[in-house]
Amino acid sequence: MLILVTYDVATVEKAGQRRLRRVAQACEDYGVRVQKSVFECQVGQMEWVSLRDRLLREIKEDEDSLRFYFLDEKAVQRIEHHGVDKPLDLSEPLVL
Repeated sequence: MLILVTYDVATVEKAGQRRLRRVAQACEDYGVRVQKSVFECQVGQMEWVSLRDRLLREIKEDEDSLRFYFLDEKAVQRIEHHGVDKPLDLSEPLVL
C-alpha cells in the first residue's frame, strides 16, 4: 500500500528537535522524502503496523501533528508533479 505521511513536530525545545529527527528517521526507514515533512511510503501490512507504532511512540499528541493518507491505485495514477526532483517509482527496485 502507498501511504503519504506528513508531520509537524514542535521544535521550540531541544526535546522537540530530537523528536523531529526521530520521526524523520522512522519515515526514511520506510519511505522516500518528497518534501521536508512529507514522505511516500510503499509498505506491506506488517511494515505499516511497525511504522505507525514507531511514529505514534515518538510524537507528543499535545504538541505535534501526524497524518497518514492512504493512496489507492486510482489516486496514485492521478498524482501530478511539477518542478525539480523527479518522483521515484516506488513499485520498481531502488538501486543506490
